Amino acid sequence: MSLVDTIKNTLVPIHREGYPFIAGFAVVALVLGYFSSILFWIGLILTAWCIYFFRDPERVTPVDDRLVVSPADGIVSAVGPAVPPRELGLGSAEMTRISVFMNVFSCHVNRAPVRGRISRIEHRPGAFLNAELDKASTENERNGLVIDSPNGTVVAVQIAGLVARRIVCWAETGGALAIGERFGLIRFGSRVDVYLPAGAAPRVAIGQTAVGGETVIAEFGGAEGAPLVRVS
Repeated sequence: MSLVDTIKNTLVPIHREGYPFIAGFAVVALVLGYFSSILFWIGLILTAWCIYFFRDPERVTPVDDRLVVSPADGIVSAVGPAVPPRELGLGSAEMTRISVFMNVFSCHVNRAPVRGRISRIEHRPGAFLNAELDKASTENERNGLVIDSPNGTVVAVQIAGLVARRIVCWAETGGALAIGERFGLIRFGSRVDVYLPAGAAPRVAIGQTAVGGETVIAEFGGAEGAPLVRVS
């Protein structure tokens, strides 16, 4: 392996959504440097943080229709029954909801929790409460994807947060998603909720760290509390 290949494999790719922000932070750092060397270094540190924020690492996703993977990097903040957002037209019956909270240091690229076809996408304006709060699921700005998976309807909801003011979703209604495939991004600090139908048993606990596209958060066909079936 050449030195160039080694460097490429070591460096984490940056998502294209971040390029304008990184450039903006760099320009501000240079302008601040004209007035003060201290301000320049502060601006440089913030530019480095912006580069880190928009990282988009490759992930190794388990290929098994029984498994549900985390849609984001972060901390599992909720596991339990909840009614999905009303604008998605799924009725008032509760589904199993697993929430993953992303802080400003998490990778914010969102990934499909399951394989399937997107039957509906709905964006709803709202507030910008702390995404860690449970009421953020119903009151904050959000974007919901309804995915028809091999095991039934699965919902992924991107939720804006206290700092996050922009939800990006490049998936389209009618399109197909592979498990772990990138479908969106949220800037800067937020949360993703996954709603699962009957038959899905959670495999994570509140407070657990999840890795988007890799961490198994639930399993279909497994009894509650049963050992996780691993893919060889």
